[in-house]
Amino acid sequence: MKYSNIGGQAVMEGIMMKNGEHYAVAVRKPDKEIEVKVEECHSFIKNKKILQLPFIRGVFNFVDSLVLGMKSLMFSAEFFMDDEEEEKERKKEEKQRKKGKDPEKENSILLGCTVAFSIVLAVGVFMILPYFISLLFQRLTDSQLVLSIAEGIVRILIFVSYILLISRMKDIQRTFMYHGAEHKCINCIEHGMELNVENVRKSSREHKRCGTSFLLIVMIVSIIFFLFIRVSSPVLRVVVRLLLIPVIAGVSYEFIRLAGTSENKLVGLLSKPGLAMQRLTTKEPTDDMIEVAIAAVEAVYDWKKFLRENFGKEFPEEKEA
Repeated sequence: MKYSNIGGQAVMEGIMMKNGEHYAVAVRKPDKEIEVKVEECHSFIKNKKILQLPFIRGVFNFVDSLVLGMKSLMFSAEFFMDDEEEEKERKKEEKQRKKGKDPEKENSILLGCTVAFSIVLAVGVFMILPYFISLLFQRLTDSQLVLSIAEGIVRILIFVSYILLISRMKDIQRTFMYHGAEHKCINCIEHGMELNVENVRKSSREHKRCGTSFLLIVMIVSIIFFLFIRVSSPVLRVVVRLLLIPVIAGVSYEFIRLAGTSENKLVGLLSKPGLAMQRLTTKEPTDDMIEVAIAAVEAVYDWKKFLRENFGKEFPEEKEA
């Protein structure tokens, strides 16, 4: 199978698709029209050589994805503000300009703080909290091996419980439907089919390069690391867990990167848990959601060129033009 280099993310009533140095956000507005924004995406690390280093690149790619996802979410949310909220936002920007402040710079600072807070919260809930919960098992055993396994199981249970909890929210359910549309579009292209609603609808909503799979792999890799890297001091255990987060993220990223381009049976087997988890985070989209996903893809990716070069497809209408 041939693989594209396009990736995406669901946002509020829309899809973000990234290809190379550009990304597009397509949103279905309340008036049912599709709004598409295309911009360049810049990493907070300017040295491109660092971004190509195995295991290290995964950490920076993860942060860049959070920033890009947050920007796309903020853009999509603008279309669903009521008149009162929109007026407040406009007045706020006017006040900032009168004081000589740059609203865009203020928003960038706010975005940075939001991403930083999100990372700290995720680390606390999914990495540190399971460790302290696992300490409760010390009443039953003093085996560090058993405690490490218990910590890993608790971590995965917290993650799955979190997904199940938020999936009960109507807005999240729709986001998961757009997530499904994103995967279906990518799978449609990578399986050599023309990108249209009918072909996308019959494509799979599971994909090996999904962020859900990445997060689950992070959980599994952390279990393996903490099984073999042990320290006696409880304080040092917390410190070690914090220090190992970039390493765990880097290893997990490399696996997801490999899984997305490999037909190896072992890699496929190891990808199964992540694909199974996607059944929770992706849902079957409606046709109008698929149309939004297609608009996002076509804004940044020449899928016809991909099909010509990798599957020998021909498009008669282009020759006529």
